[in-house]
Amino acid sequence: MNKQAAQRALLEVGVSSEMQLIFNIVAGIAGFLGSFVLKNQLTTIKDVQSDHARLAQKLAEIEVLVAGNYVKRYDLDQMVSAIFAKLDRMETKLDNKADKP
Repeated sequence: MNKQAAQRALLEVGVSSEMQLIFNIVAGIAGFLGSFVLKNQLTTIKDVQSDHARLAQKLAEIEVLVAGNYVKRYDLDQMVSAIFAKLDRMETKLDNKADKP
């Protein structure tokens, strides 16, 4: 009886059972296609997130590698002191040669 009452209500509004069936089929297909598109989008988003995480890890490794290859300040000071010491000795030798007749 409930089904018959629903059909009567639809007929009063002007919707036949065939039209309702067509609408239900179209709505079902649209829902299926919509869920398919959403699933693909979700998969794509997860792929992009994993790629992003992988690239972020690579970038962090490169940053550590680059930061590790810089000359430390203490080492640079030692090298500069050694260079200036050699230059001072060369200057002294040149001065001694210039003083000789």
